[in-house]
Parts: sequence; structure tokens; C-alpha cells
Amino acid sequence: MKKIVVDAYGGDYAPLEIVEGAILAIKKHKDIKILLCGKKEEIEKILNGRNERIEILEASQVITNDDVPTEAIRHKKDSSLVKAYDILKENEDVIGLVSAGSTGAVLAGAIMKIGRIKGISRPALAPILPTKKDNDVIIIDSGANVDCKPINLLHFALMGSAYYSIIYNCESPRVALLNNGAEEEKGNELAKEAHKLLKDAPINFIGNKEGRDFMSGDIDVMVADGFAGNALLKGSEGAVMAVMSVLKKSIKSHFFSMIGALFMKKTFKEIKARIDILSKHGGSPLLGCKKLVVKNHGSCKRNNILSSIEQTIILYDNKLNEKIEKAITLLNDPESV
Repeated sequence: MKKIVVDAYGGDYAPLEIVEGAILAIKKHKDIKILLCGKKEEIEKILNGRNERIEILEASQVITNDDVPTEAIRHKKDSSLVKAYDILKENEDVIGLVSAGSTGAVLAGAIMKIGRIKGISRPALAPILPTKKDNDVIIIDSGANVDCKPINLLHFALMGSAYYSIIYNCESPRVALLNNGAEEEKGNELAKEAHKLLKDAPINFIGNKEGRDFMSGDIDVMVADGFAGNALLKGSEGAVMAVMSVLKKSIKSHFFSMIGALFMKKTFKEIKARIDILSKHGGSPLLGCKKLVVKNHGSCKRNNILSSIEQTIILYDNKLNEKIEKAITLLNDPESV
């Protein structure tokens, strides 16, 4: 039976939505057990007897967004997140960790407690976004590594390609490098050097792409340093929210528009479902760690937690870390695989 440890006190709506998400996962998947880390008495009240294949592990402290990540991991040893990492590290049958807590603390905990896959220079976050076509796109890195070297971007590309291939059953994902122009000679020194490495890597590298191409549907994996990647991610999210807000305001400002909106209710529902990528795929995996870690958005609800747990199962069953290890081996010794 697969065991997944969940930080019950990470997120804006913890512990209620986190615990309810775990219950949904248990009901849907009969071959898993959920380990909830947090304040036992409060969690038991939410469970209200619905504790089949759910174990509570007492943790009296909570790491917040106000805490300094590395200091919190070192000193808040009885926090729900640190306890979850300890369980993940010490138990082979625990396949992964899910948390909607402080991004900085989740990253710090992964590096300090779990460690990196051999050969990977830095772990990276890889969220999924929709495109204007039927496919989705991932961006790696989206904020875990603000200052990067070319080798980091190369490793991001390898990990992102392996991840995308599992999620979408795509043998050769199209990998692009975020840049301020499509030409090979464009960009800063980081981009130029990274381009040289990606061009010779064992991936389907399609060259430099600009931010406007990100959601075109012609890219599967967009590689970036954490600073640029996070700016692109937040900018894209803000743009989508702004367009939806303007559309809603315009519809309400005209009588005939409101009448027309009634006939388009199904269409708007489909658009909303397409944009709500978290419900479909869960959170963002921290790729490159020795064990699976999935970071969910702080404002996530129970269905997002369910999706993140399912995401962990899929990545484990499809041997994501083994694929990353194989990609690193192939990169360093092309004749070995």
C-alpha cells in the first residue's frame, strides 16, 4: 500500500480543506494510506470518525509565510512540515509529500531534509498552465532558483521533459528556452550559454522563444531561471484574471450582453474548467529531489489537494525520478544507455 504524507497545516484554508482533500483521496483510491501531520485533536474533529486508512501524526507547530524558511526548518522541529519531511525521509514506503504551505519552507525542507538526485545541480518547480490549443505547457523553473548558471537550465530542461512525458504520455516534448528573441545569438550571457548546452542535450529542443509564445500551444516545456520564470508565470496569471474581469464587467454593463451570456453559460463553464489547471493536475512538483514533493498553491481547496495526491501517485507509478536519473546518465555518457 502506498503511503503519502500530507502537511495538514500548510495553506490558507488549513487544516479543514487539507483534511477534506485527504478524505476524498482515500475514498477514490483504495490502495493508498494518508499520513496527516498536524494538531491531532483538531484534525480528529474534522475527520469525525472518517479515519479509514488515515493516520494522524502529532505536530504542535506551524510554519507560516512570515517565518524565514531555513530558520524555520532548523528550529521548528515539531512543525507539521518538518515532521512530514522527517517521515518522508525515514520511511521507504512513504512515496511522497504534499504541502500547500510556505513555498520557501517547502523548498528549504526538500533540500535540507531530502536532498537532490545524484547529478542534478538544483531542484526546480514546474507548474502547468493551459494554452490556447488543447495542450498544456509547463514552466521550469518558476521561482525556486532566482540566480542560475547554464548547467542549472540544462538540468531543468531534462527534468521538465521527463515530467511532461509522464503527465501527457508524450515521447518527445518540445522544449524551449525563454528569451527576448528567437535568434540564437539573442539574450544575456546566461541565455546564450544555456542555448549551447540545450542544443546538444538529449531532448527535443526547439530553440529560443519569447514570453508571448508561452501559451501559444507550440511549446510543451519552457525553460527559464527562477526569476524570469516566476515573472512570466505571475504575469500570465494576472493577464488571464484581468481579461476575465474585463469580460465580466462588459457583459454586466449591457442588457443584451447579459441575455447573450445566458446562452453562453456552457461555454463560460468550459473556459473556467480549462483555466483551473490546479483541479486537473494538482500542484507543482519540486523536480530533482530524491523523493517526490508536490507544492500546492496556498489558496488551494480540497479538490486541489486530491489532485496533488493523485499527481504524486502518477509520478511514482511512472518512475519519474528513475527517468530523470536516466536522462542525467545519458547526458554525461551517451553510450551508456
